[in-house]
Amino acid sequence: MNKTLIALLALWPLAAAANPFPKGDPKVGKKLHDAKCVACHQRLVGGSGSDIYTRIDRKIQTPKALQQRIAACNAQVNAGWFPEEEEHAAAHLNQQFYKFK
Repeated sequence: MNKTLIALLALWPLAAAANPFPKGDPKVGKKLHDAKCVACHQRLVGGSGSDIYTRIDRKIQTPKALQQRIAACNAQVNAGWFPEEEEHAAAHLNQQFYKFK
């Protein structure tokens, strides 16, 4: 095996870990989020609703917690999202607010 291939294979797990939502499309996630999440978050925290993500006592601390919260919200508001749509929403929220790696 050549050295370049070995180096790429060694780095591959790190690249996968760099994006916790690799199948998510943030642009699709933003559309889903804006359609189903914003109004509820505005009722909960006021303003644009984005304070729910940026508050000091933010409850979401890991990518897994974000996925679980999105799934719970999906069920709670009966959004009807499939798991891949939840991943799109997670990718958007991660890109916009959380910055998990």
